[in-house]
Formats: sequence, C-alpha cells, structure tokens
Amino acid sequence: MFAHPWWFLGLLVVAALAVGYWWINRRRQRYTMRFTNLALLERVAPKGPGRWRHVPMALVLVALVLMVIALAGPQGTAQVPRNRATVMLTIDVSLSMRATDVEPSRLQVAETAASAFADQLPAGINLGLSSFAATPSTLVTPTTDRQAVKNAIGSLQLAESTGTGDAIRASLAAIRAFGSQIRGPEGPPPARIILLSDGKQTTPTTDPADDRGAFPAAAEARAAGVPISAISFGTEYGEIEIDGRPVSVAVADDQMREIAQLSGGDFRRASTELDLRETYANLAEQVGYEERTVDLSGRWFLAATILVVLGAATAIVTGQRLP
Repeated sequence: MFAHPWWFLGLLVVAALAVGYWWINRRRQRYTMRFTNLALLERVAPKGPGRWRHVPMALVLVALVLMVIALAGPQGTAQVPRNRATVMLTIDVSLSMRATDVEPSRLQVAETAASAFADQLPAGINLGLSSFAATPSTLVTPTTDRQAVKNAIGSLQLAESTGTGDAIRASLAAIRAFGSQIRGPEGPPPARIILLSDGKQTTPTTDPADDRGAFPAAAEARAAGVPISAISFGTEYGEIEIDGRPVSVAVADDQMREIAQLSGGDFRRASTELDLRETYANLAEQVGYEERTVDLSGRWFLAATILVVLGAATAIVTGQRLP
C-alpha cells in the first residue's frame, strides 16, 4: 500500500538507466573488437575486474529502486502503544481468595500476576486499582505510576462477602472522575475494567438480578462505553475453613461470563498461575496497543543508503569509478 500512486514512473526511470548502462557496455565491447591485434591488446591493456565491474552499478540501481519505493510513501499496519487510555484493575479479596487450590493461594498468585500485568502495560496507559469484598475500595486512582499500583497490590487484605456489583460501580466512578480531569477535544479517553473474581456476588443480596447486583452494574458499564474483561480465577476444588469447618469455594464462571457479555467485554478462565499470567499478558497487548497505519518509508531509505555505501565500497575495491 502506497500513499502516492506514481511510484511506477520512478521505476520506469530506473529501468531506463539500467538499459542505458547495458547499451554503453555493449558499445565498449564493439569498440574493443575493432582492434584487430587482440593478442597485443591483451598485453598492453590493464587487466579489468571482469564481471565484478557490474556489481557497483547493480547495487546503485537496486538502491534507486528502494528510494523510489520510499518516496512513494509505503504504508503498513503496526501495533502502536495507546496513550491516555484508562484501565481499572478490580480484584476480589473475599475470604474465598485464600483457597490453596492454586498454590500458594489464590490471592498470592493474583497479586504476583497483577504486578506483572502492571509492568507489561505501555507507559502511556493510566492504571488504577480497586479491591472488593463486602464493599469496594479504590486503592489507586488511574495513574502512570506503576510502582504505586504495585505497592497497593502487595497490601491487599482479605475480608468477608463479595460485592461484585458495587465494585463495578466504584471502578466506573473512578474512571469517570479521572476522565473528567483529562478530557480532551475528542472526549474522555477509552477505558476498560479488568475484573478478577473467584465467586458469586453475596452482598447486598444473593440475587444477581437485583438492581444493586453485578448484572445491572455490567449494563451500566456498557452504557458508559466501558467494557469489562472478566477473569474467573480458581478451580472447582477450592476449600477454605470457616469456624473449623471446610467450605467449598468453587469458581463462578457463569456469572463472570454474563458480566462480560452484558458489558460488551470478554470472559477469560484461569485455573493456574500460568493461565492467569497468560491472560494478563494477552490483556496487556489488547488493551495497551492498537493497530494503526504507519509510514514505512524510513526503512526503505535506510536500506537504499546501505546499498549505496556498499556500491561505493565495491567500486573502490575493484579499482574503478562509480558509473
């Protein structure tokens, strides 16, 4: 794909130069053949470089072709880091996150993977952090200071209950507040919530269809143009002890999948530390980069310059001038 459609005219000029070079060499050969005493000519004429004499010109002609392509404005798609985008990382810290079905515990693995995710995001992304159990807490408002986010990740504390709906609304509020501060001529920056949880909502009610529940909150996120990447983390075999009794804490894939769908986002399943790290790595690439049409002419100019230098060096080595 080229920005300027006239590039083929330049190639015709280069082709004409190549034909001219061939014609000049043919004339030289004919002039040599007119010298009838070829044995004497071989003794008195200096020995030439043979076919190597064509190498400098060949390199220069190829360089000219590359320059023509560069001037035509070649374009291509490339992944470019997003700027100004906002991501709220929202982590479940309910008691079920102390289950050891993912060693050493769900929470410790979630903290390690979240810190790695913070490092993987491009520098221009604003990353915030919130946690939730019965109530949500906005620990870090969106910022480019990755160390502040990682410090807060390392200080997460477990608590009772799971208020997923309130957590989504709190993250939306943080995104709106930050967006109002950096709103530009194109409006607020694009935003996304990354929600990691291992269980169903238990507060304020156990009914996910309640107005204060997770599903209405996900619909609010969609209306605000903020998709949710929902990560269901853990296995079906998780257990914790409550009052000395083992309690099953299986993951809630169905609810997390519905949250993602209602918000216009995506659902991801992670049952091991490796799964979670890969999930975060994929999200970092998806959220942090976008495909754009970029100008590739610089690469072609660089290649052309290298060939010109090689052509000049070859001409010096073979003892001849550049054509």
